[in-house]
Amino acid sequence: MTNHEGFMSEAVKAALKGMSNNEGGPFGCIVVKNGEIVGRGNNKVTSTNDPTAHAEVTAIRDACKNLNSFQLDGCIVYTSCEPCPMCLGAIYWARPDKVYYGSNQQDAANIGFDDEFIYKEIPLPYEKRSIPFEQIGREIALEPFQKWSEKEDKTEY
Repeated sequence: MTNHEGFMSEAVKAALKGMSNNEGGPFGCIVVKNGEIVGRGNNKVTSTNDPTAHAEVTAIRDACKNLNSFQLDGCIVYTSCEPCPMCLGAIYWARPDKVYYGSNQQDAANIGFDDEFIYKEIPLPYEKRSIPFEQIGREIALEPFQKWSEKEDKTEY
């Protein structure tokens, strides 16, 4: 067994453990840095009533806490399934070096976890989305951006 297979096995074990504890869906993820696991996560959507508590998000949160950093420079993510659009965004914001995934989008769709509708929504005009988006209050909403651009002691990310 290669290190990659061993690490993927750990991601799968996280998925199975979460399922056996009735924490959420069949997804697990680990974050590795310098050959050591620095973060673990499994889907906890139903047990926490948190629709963002996907395996990748919980693993990223755990790794960032353990590394005392908001970025995963030098890290590798191993996830039991190809990330959904939300997790893909979280991964890009965390900036790991690489992602390895086990099962794919179609495998997930085959058991009822189909994200294709989200990919179809993204290019639609706001008013044609299944959840309409409408911009309001732009003038007042720009104030925090203005203050941020003037802030001298900010932490860039």
